[in-house]
Amino acid sequence: MLTVLLVDDVLDRRESVRQALVAEGYTVVASLESTFELRAHVERLRPDAILIDTDAPDRDTLEGLAGIHRDLPRPVLMFSHDDAADTIRAAMAAGVAVYVADGFAPARLAPLMKVAQARFEAHQEVCRERDAATRKLADRVAVERAKGVLMKIHGTDEESAYGMLRKTAMDQKRRLADVARELLNSVRLLG
Repeated sequence: MLTVLLVDDVLDRRESVRQALVAEGYTVVASLESTFELRAHVERLRPDAILIDTDAPDRDTLEGLAGIHRDLPRPVLMFSHDDAADTIRAAMAAGVAVYVADGFAPARLAPLMKVAQARFEAHQEVCRERDAATRKLADRVAVERAKGVLMKIHGTDEESAYGMLRKTAMDQKRRLADVARELLNSVRLLG
C-alpha cells in the first residue's frame, strides 16, 4: 500500500485528512503542520506520495517542492483554497501533480491520489525520454567531433576515422561515445 507524507497547517483539518487517508488504505508515515522540514522528512521517510492541504501555498513551500521534485521525485497532491492562476501555475511548475483549488473533500481523495500517481509516472517517463534523447545527441556530437579530429590528424576520410574510433571502442570494450570523449579531452589537454 502507498505511504503518504501529510502536511496540513490546521490541526483539526490535518487529523480529518489523515483519517480519510487511512480509511482509503494509505499509510500515513508522518503528519506535519508545516513544510519547514519537508525535504528532511522526505529524505528520511521516503514516502510514496506527498499530500499538502493548505489555504494557499507560499513561496517557500513551492521552492521546497521544486527541490524535492528535482532531487527526490514523487507524486504531490495539493489541496488549497487559492484558485489564482499564477498560484496554480507555480505549484505545477514546482512539481505538484494535482492541484485542487477548492479545498479537501474526502470523497475525492482516492481518485485524486490515483490521478496524481498517473500524472507523476507520465511526467517521469517524459523526463526519462528527454534525458535519453539528450544523451544520445551528446554522444552523436562527441563522435562527430572525434571523427573530425582523427580526419585532421591522420589526413583520412570520415569512414576511416569512424573505423578507428569503432575499433578502439571494441578493443577496449567501451562505448563509442566514451572513446570519442576521451579523445576530445586528450586533444584539449595537448592544446
